[in-house]
Amino acid sequence: MFNDKSILITGGTGSFGRQCTKTVLEHCDPRRLIVFSRDELKQFEMRQEFNAPCMRYFIGDVRDYERLEQATRGVDYVIHAAALKQVPAAEYNPTECIKTNVYGAEKLIRSCLVNGVEKVIALSTDKAATPINLYGATKLASDKLFVAANNMAGGHKTTFAVVRYGNAIKLSVTGRQSKRKNDESRESSRMDSRRFARFIVFSFVFRPTTASGQQLT
Repeated sequence: MFNDKSILITGGTGSFGRQCTKTVLEHCDPRRLIVFSRDELKQFEMRQEFNAPCMRYFIGDVRDYERLEQATRGVDYVIHAAALKQVPAAEYNPTECIKTNVYGAEKLIRSCLVNGVEKVIALSTDKAATPINLYGATKLASDKLFVAANNMAGGHKTTFAVVRYGNAIKLSVTGRQSKRKNDESRESSRMDSRRFARFIVFSFVFRPTTASGQQLT
């Protein structure tokens, strides 16, 4: 699926982006694998681990349409992982969260349509289902934009999809840091309530598969 293809991962220096990059390089032979993010330090650190000839590192922000339009030229697949994800930060900085999660999604959709990207997969969250906070609400709006983009495509070949999953160990989500510190110090993890249930993905590995579940090489 990804062999001899050009792939762009927005938010590529995050936990998902790093794992996705690792898996693609181990199981596929892409023509280009582009990491798109706004953090130059994280890109420098990631380059020390992933420096295959196909790797490209683009500094940019999903709020910047012109940069997205440049980054998506000649790209076959886009995996959209860029987002502001911290729930308290989103509540305190609502406008910034909306700019990245909603307006950023809309600008990525436009750039992918303009450049004829083949497929776009946007990462979402379980918090977008019946959202009770701003982060979940912005991701719900983002999801609807990507789904509706299939109607906007018209004669373009671009198709859009959204995937949702819950909390995953090692991801940069609210509560993860305190849990890890508690685990390391052999203390019990703090829970908000004994009635509280959190579903965790313990082994988070990206595997490209067909619709029937067969793993792609």
